[in-house]
Amino acid sequence: MKLSARTAANMGLLTAVSIVLTRVFGVMVPIAGVGALRLSFGEIPIMLTGVLFGPLPGALTGIAADVVGYLINAHGGPYFPGFTLSSALVGFIPGMVLGRGQVKLTPFWVAAVVLFTDVVTGILLNTLWVSILYGQGFFVLLPMRLLARLVTLPLYTITVYWAARAYQAYQNGRAA
Repeated sequence: MKLSARTAANMGLLTAVSIVLTRVFGVMVPIAGVGALRLSFGEIPIMLTGVLFGPLPGALTGIAADVVGYLINAHGGPYFPGFTLSSALVGFIPGMVLGRGQVKLTPFWVAAVVLFTDVVTGILLNTLWVSILYGQGFFVLLPMRLLARLVTLPLYTITVYWAARAYQAYQNGRAA
């Protein structure tokens, strides 16, 4: 896949926004004495990259946001490659389903993709990675992580849908 300069610039911008939303404005919530839950909106720019530019740019943005973000601010924890995989999937999955107009961008499809992506990455995989990393039981961590997702899922859905529609309208206006 060949990336245009415009796509690469947008990927860089969305990576930077993700890092700021995750590392600067994110809040760590301790569970069982361990910082096991981070509340942030850093996944939104990664999902948006997948939706707007496709699965590979989405995955690359997720990888870059996780690795560069860790190098800038580790939040006190060690590097764990599982989180990088999860971050890549956050951009890849929406890109596979919604990227490049494969499916009409409707609130239903955005909600379905955000829900599926969040169940796979945010709830299952990231809970597994935290469980492995800190030696806490998977099912001990799961309820609090599920509760947090009840708050973030509607916000992710609304923001991704609104931003993707705004970008599409901008692109259509430029083409006219």
